[in-house]
Amino acid sequence: QVQLVESGGGLVQPGGSLRLSCAASGISIRFSRMGWYRQAPGKERELVATSPTGSMTNYADPVKGRFTISRDSAKNTVYLQMNSLKPEDTAIYYCNLRNAISEYWGQGTQVTVSS
Repeated sequence: QVQLVESGGGLVQPGGSLRLSCAASGISIRFSRMGWYRQAPGKERELVATSPTGSMTNYADPVKGRFTISRDSAKNTVYLQMNSLKPEDTAIYYCNLRNAISEYWGQGTQVTVSS
């Protein structure tokens, strides 16, 4: 059974940082495209960052220069380091795994940026 479990969300003040983790089980992330998405209240889910296999990364314009996606294949975990957080970053953040056969989602972790 494939599971993606996110953690690391919470309440943070504007300008602060958080690191989200997504631990995968039942499947290896090594040859999978990993991504982070987010969904704010009343809005559609949107792409935040992706890490295709290898060292390539891609970011949505609103987070470029502030967020960093990385993966640790030994721990079968992908991370999202979020710096200089803004109130508009408030959302539920979801981990996504995609390969040639299937696609999986985590349950999401809430990130709230507020003073």
